[in-house]
Amino acid sequence: MGYSKDIISTMKIDAKDRLIVALDAADSMEAREMAKNLEGVARFFKIGLVLQLAPGVEQLIRSLIDEGKKVFLDYKYYDISETLKKAVGRAAKTGVSFLTIHGSSNLIRAAVEGRGASDMKLFTVTVLTSMDAGDMAEMGYTDHSVEDLVLRRAKMALDAGCDGVIASGREAEKIKALSHNKLLVVTPGIRPEGYGADDQKRRTTPRDAILAGADYLVIGRPIIEPVGATPREAAERILSEMQSAFDSRTTHDKS
Repeated sequence: MGYSKDIISTMKIDAKDRLIVALDAADSMEAREMAKNLEGVARFFKIGLVLQLAPGVEQLIRSLIDEGKKVFLDYKYYDISETLKKAVGRAAKTGVSFLTIHGSSNLIRAAVEGRGASDMKLFTVTVLTSMDAGDMAEMGYTDHSVEDLVLRRAKMALDAGCDGVIASGREAEKIKALSHNKLLVVTPGIRPEGYGADDQKRRTTPRDAILAGADYLVIGRPIIEPVGATPREAAERILSEMQSAFDSRTTHDKS
């Protein structure tokens, strides 16, 4: 597994910059404690729907950013163009680094316009990693495979000016080839070897996702609900696997 070496960056990558820990906590105070316990190990955190309406979540976001951490706001914005443009503009003012959206080309372009001159990067959701062909067929997508749908949505995101996509590690290699490495790939559904089966149907290991071309990994339960380890120990093990994969990718490019 691995995408064409002519589009692999030769820059040294620090895995700590590419691990995004999902703070899927019961409340903002618990999320704050999670982040504190990972001090020095994780510096990029995802705030998603679990915390969206939790009291204090805005203060949590601000405090993380003020401490030099990065925040991925995973709210999956989807609405009419004008509403989406305004919502994205508001999100950009918070200082978050990443934001998820989804929808048609005109919606993506509206989001890009709403982002304005901020440094916030926009990511289009392709197909959730918890979904497989059966789920997509139930939703009416019967003419294309999951991979075909992911690639169609990736191409749409690229053409509309999006910075990247949210996609499984199973499709990362083809997304990189399709976009000539112009699209960043953020990959959820990461499960280390031995973690066990759950609702992530199109899961991949940290190593496999990175070797396929993933730029960032979003990891929640394997770190915040680890088996036989503390969250910090679990994060350190995953970082080690990620770093080895990034180093292997760079070495392959130089060979």
